[in-house]
Amino acid sequence: MLIHFRTRIRSRTTANPFNPLQTLIPKSSKTLKMSAAQSDAKPKRPICPSCSKPARVCLCSRIRTRNLDNSISVTILQHSLERNHPLNSTRIAKLGLKNLNVVTVFEVDFEARFEIRLLEPGLGLIGPESSGFDQVREKGITQKAGFEVKGDGKCQDEKNRDLIDENENPCEKLDKGSHVDAINGGGVVINATMLKYGVVSHLSHIWKVDTHGKKPNFEHIVTSTMAKEALRGGFVVKKLGRKKLEGNMELELEESEEFEIKVPQGSVLLFPSQNAIGVDELKSMHFEVKNLIVLDGTWSKAGRVYNENPWLKLLPHLRLDLDRMSLYSEIRSQPKVGCLSTIESIVYSLKALGEKVDGLENLLDVFESMVGDQRRLKDERLSKRTKD
Repeated sequence: MLIHFRTRIRSRTTANPFNPLQTLIPKSSKTLKMSAAQSDAKPKRPICPSCSKPARVCLCSRIRTRNLDNSISVTILQHSLERNHPLNSTRIAKLGLKNLNVVTVFEVDFEARFEIRLLEPGLGLIGPESSGFDQVREKGITQKAGFEVKGDGKCQDEKNRDLIDENENPCEKLDKGSHVDAINGGGVVINATMLKYGVVSHLSHIWKVDTHGKKPNFEHIVTSTMAKEALRGGFVVKKLGRKKLEGNMELELEESEEFEIKVPQGSVLLFPSQNAIGVDELKSMHFEVKNLIVLDGTWSKAGRVYNENPWLKLLPHLRLDLDRMSLYSEIRSQPKVGCLSTIESIVYSLKALGEKVDGLENLLDVFESMVGDQRRLKDERLSKRTKD
């Protein structure tokens, strides 16, 4: 079986598959004029270019101060199907926060490949021990944030070495050719291939870890002291999506870059995993949060993003301990108390972490008014149906 990998850039087609005229009428200057006229036609309702809401419910004038200078940056990983949802609150974060990065994340269609490079290439790659947290804090954050270390995190036969070499690792048998020189091409320290629903089909990295006879996964990486130290200095993640090309006898895949994200030092993921820790615990460890990563989507969509982006497991996980219902509750289903919208999660997290910028509460007011708009429009539609 022959497999081809190639990167393509395809232009978007404007053809409407449900319009028979585009199929029956031959291409001509008349057709071009008709298409141009159709493309120039005004939409049924004007849309605000800033908040992407219909003009009648535009949010822009409701924000008292735009581009609040938040000292803790925010990175939103937004599910691709969430972008145009009328109740998506990321649009408020875009208007209100200056230090914000929104990254669109697609579900794995067939296969995805991840490449991870260090922001500080020399950090954690040489030297006997980590120089970050002291032993007490190290134990706390590794055990509670998904970084649990068994023993000293090293194979019995490799206690004096953390980096893999060209000899076979007695703890973990990597694929042939996946030693330092092969993996570290272009500075790559972790290389992984992901299938649908979070299945890791291949994982290689430059550190020696003890997998205890199990298939290598991302959780194993942080059992290495040097790996934790290196990754704590920040890293860059590149995702390359692979799709099957239809209409080919042979299996042919199209590969294209989906995103490249900088994950700076001091990043945490806001996600209520089993090993997530609260804000107070994080502060007691003197961990300074500099970048907050948030998943944007319904709970099922956010779960899909989390499972299909296993590099997120390299980060400390943060949970919000709030006993309140979301403002979404009457409009959009929330599984339980404490499940909040994206903008609510961001505002409450920033405040809990000590963000002192004025104007954060106003973003919640804007969100509440957006939910009110949706409730009113829903009532109008129901009333119209009743009259008809």
